[in-house]
Amino acid sequence: MNSRDPVLTPRRALNGKDRVTLITGGAGFVGANLAHRLLSDGRCVLVFDNLSRPGVERNLEWLRQNHPTRLDVMVADVRDAAAVERAVARADHVFHFAAQVAVTTSLVDPREDFSVNALGTLNVLEAARAQPVPPSVLMTSTNKVYGGLEDVELKLEGQRYEPVAPDIASHGISEARPLDFHSPYGCSKGTADQYVHDYARSYGLKTVVFRMSCIYGQRQFGTEDQGWVAHFLLRALDREPITLFGDGKQVRDILFVDDLVDAFVLAQRHIGKLAGGAFNIGGGPRNVISLLDLLDQIEALDGKRPETTYEDWRTGDQRYYVSDTRRFEAATGWRPAVDARHGIERLHQWLREMRAQPASVRKAAQRGVVLAAAGR
Repeated sequence: MNSRDPVLTPRRALNGKDRVTLITGGAGFVGANLAHRLLSDGRCVLVFDNLSRPGVERNLEWLRQNHPTRLDVMVADVRDAAAVERAVARADHVFHFAAQVAVTTSLVDPREDFSVNALGTLNVLEAARAQPVPPSVLMTSTNKVYGGLEDVELKLEGQRYEPVAPDIASHGISEARPLDFHSPYGCSKGTADQYVHDYARSYGLKTVVFRMSCIYGQRQFGTEDQGWVAHFLLRALDREPITLFGDGKQVRDILFVDDLVDAFVLAQRHIGKLAGGAFNIGGGPRNVISLLDLLDQIEALDGKRPETTYEDWRTGDQRYYVSDTRRFEAATGWRPAVDARHGIERLHQWLREMRAQPASVRKAAQRGVVLAAAGR
């Protein structure tokens, strides 16, 4: 089946005229967690996904098993403007997560990266603008829109880079930071980011942008290119070596996915006063971790330190990025509830449980999704 041919699952329990919350990329890690929360709260959800990312079929089957009603699925690509318009026409609110998510992939094929991230987002915005009552739109952007942050003076404290400037050390990088798109991925997501921002200004759409740091948690099947916390844990569980790009002392603020979902729900609830805004979202200074810190925690959890090798720094890598989330916190009352240590423990346990499932169960789940998508 061509992933760009839209297919609506025949097992839907909703009427085609029912109003829904649309989640593009809804079978992915973040989308599946948000869909689960909304469906558990009694909301009707339309998941729009081309199922191209490995592992997402398992997320979709999990959603179907847990929510046999109020869930619709459209297998389609955000580059298909007609399919996007059909989906958006049913929506009161759109969470736009569908994206090409890896800097490395963007460097290999920048045209593909642009078409998914920039054109796909424009399709969503145009579909929203075309509606008699346009739905609100929340898009997930990235900290890469701020570039490499080379001008932020850093010092080494143990096995972490830390800013010299006291304000940045205390609070992180704020939205006042000038944009400086770095890498094709940074350019495509930055383009989408600014289109979403401007459609609020030019057309009056209720839009919000989340410029996100590193998100981790259950339903994440991380790779070397994206989802590094889950990737490290998976490699450790499989007793496979981990490659560190750079020196391992680079720092990120990690945010557990349940806390991110809380932020999404609050953003929708407060969309009237947040419309047109862009917010840095991450774990903040309270949830800072370096790559070497994570290896230490894996050793404590597993009893064995993963074998590691080192490669050169990659294009677009930041030695330090921590989100200043005070602006969103002040607007909504949101604060992360899951600290980094406990969140990593929870993800480690979830991944162990998933690894323990028989291969036949995993293959059956994948086959069920493929058959449903094909209309069988």
